[in-house]
Amino acid sequence: MFPLLQTFSWQELRHHPWRSAAAVLAVMLGVALAFAVHLINASALDAFSSAVRSVNGQPDLELRAAQGGFDEAFYGVVARHPDVALASPVLELGTLAANAKGERKSLRVLGVDALVVLGVAPALMPQPAEIKEQGDDSQRFALFAPATVFLNATARQLLGNPADGSVMFLQVGLQLRPVTIAGSVAAGGGALAVMDIAALQDLFDKPGQLSRIDVRLKPGAAKTSFIASLQTSKTFPENVIAAEPGDAAQRISNLSLAYRANLTVLALVALFTGAFLVFSVLSLSVARRAQQFALLGVLGLAARARLQLVLAESLLLGLLGSSLGIALGTGLAALALQLLGGDLGGGYFDVAGTTPALQWGAGAALLYGALGVAAALVGGWWPARAVAQLPLAQTLKGLGAGTASGRSSAWGVALLLAGGAMALLPPVGGLPIAAYVSVGLLLVGGITALPGLIALLYDRLAPLVAHRLLPLLAVERARRVRASAAVAVSGVVAALSLSVALTVMVASFRDSVTQWLDVVLPAQLYARAGGANGGADTLTLSPGFAQAARQVPGVARASAQRYTSVLLEPTRPAVTLIARPMDDPAKTLPLVGTLLPVPPGQVGVYISEAMVDLYGLKPGDAFPALSRAIFKQNRPSALVDTAQAATFFVAGIWRDYARQTGSISISQRDYERLTGDLRVNDLALWLEPDADTAAVQKALRALAEKEVGENAGSLIEFASSAEIRAVSLKIFDRSFAVTYWLQAVAIAIGLFGVAASFSAQVLARRKEFGLLAHLGLTRRQILSVVAGEGAAWTAMGAVAGLLLGLAVSVVLVHVVNPQSFHWTMDMALPWSRLAALCAAVVVAGTVTAWLAGRAAAGRDAVLAVKEDW
Repeated sequence: MFPLLQTFSWQELRHHPWRSAAAVLAVMLGVALAFAVHLINASALDAFSSAVRSVNGQPDLELRAAQGGFDEAFYGVVARHPDVALASPVLELGTLAANAKGERKSLRVLGVDALVVLGVAPALMPQPAEIKEQGDDSQRFALFAPATVFLNATARQLLGNPADGSVMFLQVGLQLRPVTIAGSVAAGGGALAVMDIAALQDLFDKPGQLSRIDVRLKPGAAKTSFIASLQTSKTFPENVIAAEPGDAAQRISNLSLAYRANLTVLALVALFTGAFLVFSVLSLSVARRAQQFALLGVLGLAARARLQLVLAESLLLGLLGSSLGIALGTGLAALALQLLGGDLGGGYFDVAGTTPALQWGAGAALLYGALGVAAALVGGWWPARAVAQLPLAQTLKGLGAGTASGRSSAWGVALLLAGGAMALLPPVGGLPIAAYVSVGLLLVGGITALPGLIALLYDRLAPLVAHRLLPLLAVERARRVRASAAVAVSGVVAALSLSVALTVMVASFRDSVTQWLDVVLPAQLYARAGGANGGADTLTLSPGFAQAARQVPGVARASAQRYTSVLLEPTRPAVTLIARPMDDPAKTLPLVGTLLPVPPGQVGVYISEAMVDLYGLKPGDAFPALSRAIFKQNRPSALVDTAQAATFFVAGIWRDYARQTGSISISQRDYERLTGDLRVNDLALWLEPDADTAAVQKALRALAEKEVGENAGSLIEFASSAEIRAVSLKIFDRSFAVTYWLQAVAIAIGLFGVAASFSAQVLARRKEFGLLAHLGLTRRQILSVVAGEGAAWTAMGAVAGLLLGLAVSVVLVHVVNPQSFHWTMDMALPWSRLAALCAAVVVAGTVTAWLAGRAAAGRDAVLAVKEDW
């Protein structure tokens, strides 16, 4: 086999290097994209896990607040427990920090007890700066000084590398409170500041509050018995959850799993189309060398050996493409980590300002390399079979014709039915594995069924062109050699079906997001203190400000909203609890399904679609986990029983595209009654018809400065509903821009396949075209026949690709998307874009066929008739 590759195959590569290079390039790109996505996500996840271990240390157990915090009196109970060797209290808050330029940056602030944190999380131990003027001894007490922070390297870089001893500002509500930078901490990950826990409680008005307690048990102590003994205690807070140290990393891994899987599958689409390009290149190569293969067969090379020879050629293409793809993927991943910090846009990894180390693994490289080789072998299988089945004598004479088989159509229908059945299966491990298989079966089944579809259509079209010579020649050839026609347009069908499916999915998602924004952004103007959910407990507006805002001239109505995070399960990300006025939930929320009446004595809540999939909830269910999580802090004892006795009732499901982890909406009156929390995060403002938006904003800023103090007004962020909508849709379009590039690549590969297939068939039909010339057809008429065949075949491919793409889009919209991200969308069909896409493919296919047939209608074709072997 090697001598044949060295002589016979090498000559083909030497004379036509660009065709083989195109196939290698397709495999290389597919492998590179998929491997780069794997490396980037693996590196970012490893960096995040390392940061979590650095910040959290390695306790045996974490006692963490499900929502807000809990009373620090519980720390004394834990620390005195006979099974506890060491207990470290922690208060964790998110806020904004102002740098020297006045820019506000997100910052996580941890309050720790310096006397015990070293034994649990050494990376959080504050390291005072050595200031020579003051001496080292005076710095020992900086660990406990009020309004004093210690920054990690990421925070220093984010804030412009401030010097030790300088002053920075942390935002608390609408106030900027000064703190002194007294040193550093070794913890990695995102921007982090560490303070003495008592100083942090005082600075952020959180007296006696903790977020978690890190516990290290004595040797031999059992976690289960320790937790059970605590839970039986009357002092055990209801909203405390016992978590393992690795649960934080597990939460992020579970959250980003679907995101990583979908990115990888999207990258592997390039390999799918690359397999068709390998198929087209080898088909053309085999057609050009058909007589040489036949001669090898006459000289004694068995059919099996000829098949192995072509497969060996495709194997070499795959090996070369995969090797280059692994190298390119590694380079792309290293560049992305350097420029983007490891976040591909999903926002799951808290690695801002850091560059994760590249986590390269030989196992993963071999796996993705094997996928590239497999794609090349799949692409070379059909040409290899064609070589093995060559009629030797007929091929040596330059004669050959395609044959049709009814069995392939039957197999195609069976695969289509199997694909439809797979789409009905549930996800596996949180991933739509069956749906991915369904899409693959639909694509392969649709392409396999092409000969039957061509026969079905052109058997009925043939009588209509029976008296028109040139159309008759084009249609009859499609009928008689429908297997060859199917091979020629298979690349177009594959590419067009993927393009149609992606177009429909993106259009459906964008249309649904637009409608969703119309419901969730009813007001003209929105105000907030700044920040996102991470600073929900610190970046708030006071109840007094929210009330006074309703009296500002130009404001017709104002509605406040409060959101906070609730950890329902240790291994799942926290969900968002949203308190808003809900006199009529049907108008306030974009509901999905029916709305149930809330039974007397119960508290109605409305869950997002993600809660249904992740927590198994449905309308009419009780929600005991939420009853345990909502815990009134600093409440009068008379209200304790009210909060503990609250029974939550799931009254409806709503669509939430902003929070993949799940969200819960509750009436603001119920939330304030149960928690005593009157703070506000967002303020929605409906303006008078003739109101000046700028004047309203100026009045609200003045109101904030009057109520809170100087500079408070500058800390309020305003945005109109039109601005929020425009920014949201811009982010959406940027996120899906890669799909348009992918569509263009897929269509280009499909048209290249048509060109290669037509070129291959034209080479085998020189005598046929020569005979037509002898019968009186001009060169222009022969080209018209070839162009007519191209139009007929690509039109069939466009119809098949459109139908197949619509079927795949149904799976993407109604199965893959809900199973991956736990939200649904309404299907929208952009018929004008789909029609333009199909028309462009038909026109391009016709022109491609015409160009491929020009060489066949020349003098060589006429002389070929005289050839006689």
